[in-house]
Amino acid sequence: MWTIPNVLTLMRIAMIPVFVGIFYLPANAVTSEGLPAHWVNLTASTVFILAALTDWLDGYWARKYQQMSKFGAFLDPVADKLMVAAALILLVELNRIGAVVALIIIGREIAISALREWMAILGKSANMAVAMVGKIKTVAQMIAIILLLWFDPLWGINIQWIGEWLIVLAALLTLISMGYYLRAAWPTIRETI
Repeated sequence: MWTIPNVLTLMRIAMIPVFVGIFYLPANAVTSEGLPAHWVNLTASTVFILAALTDWLDGYWARKYQQMSKFGAFLDPVADKLMVAAALILLVELNRIGAVVALIIIGREIAISALREWMAILGKSANMAVAMVGKIKTVAQMIAIILLLWFDPLWGINIQWIGEWLIVLAALLTLISMGYYLRAAWPTIRETI
């Protein structure tokens, strides 16, 4: 259980309360006016980037050093989904994205996770391989979240605008990838109805 990939995944889960807590630090923690918004945005986006890097690193390490485990296979996607859901809920609360976008992305994650689990119980998990559209969706979603957490202009570039468009693109790709998974599972669904 205590392989480096699993420890990295557990660290990613431990980063979630830190990430969320950054936005809820008391007003008097630094000055009577509270923490500067730029500092909060910078810190939150940095923690999210570190979490994303540990996600990449634990997968790379597990494959390279054959440290894959059933526990890691279970825990890694849970950590990913928790971090993304926490970020999306915060972005909704901060009025940086709409609730519909967050519901589409989080709802798809829950639905596809349940579908994958059901297909695995039936012994047909090979039908649920990750599609390229899902990988593109993940990249767009992660970049969008980082930009929307950063929020402030960077070198004259409107980061907020780019993040808003990318998160809408990620939501559309989310629906397309959900359709892909449902189509792949449809023969099994029809057999069991």
